[in-house]
Amino acid sequence: MSIFDKWNKAVDGEALAKDVKEVEENGGNFEYKEVPLGEYEVKIDKMELKESKKGDPMFTCWFKVLEGEFKDSIIFMNQVILQGFQIHIVNEFLKSLGTELNVEFDGNYAHYNDLIMDIAEEIDGKCEYLLAYDQNKKGYNTFKINEIFDI
Repeated sequence: MSIFDKWNKAVDGEALAKDVKEVEENGGNFEYKEVPLGEYEVKIDKMELKESKKGDPMFTCWFKVLEGEFKDSIIFMNQVILQGFQIHIVNEFLKSLGTELNVEFDGNYAHYNDLIMDIAEEIDGKCEYLLAYDQNKKGYNTFKINEIFDI
């Protein structure tokens, strides 16, 4: 299967073409509605390690809202992972996703990336979540899985 076949299978092309026409009809302006803090039923669209703008290792997770006023909106979790407490935040999040995998950082980012990819593969198309999207006392966004729904 070519990469194009893969993309065509994964993306609703007709809906995407309709979205493009709508943006063009609005003069190219697209209003992004920021999702307010709260509880949302979500699925995880993307989960990976990547490089931050500063070049640091960063965990990222994209939650797609499944119902309500913000249906189809994306909530972004981005966590730089340079310090122990930062990796702990990601580890606790990964553990909360309900897999049987042993979540541990062994000091090797490539191994950690493999673990994240294994978890993403294990939950893909099988789980949805009730996400508590909030902020801590310092104003940083927090992400807590309150419930897991098998689909």
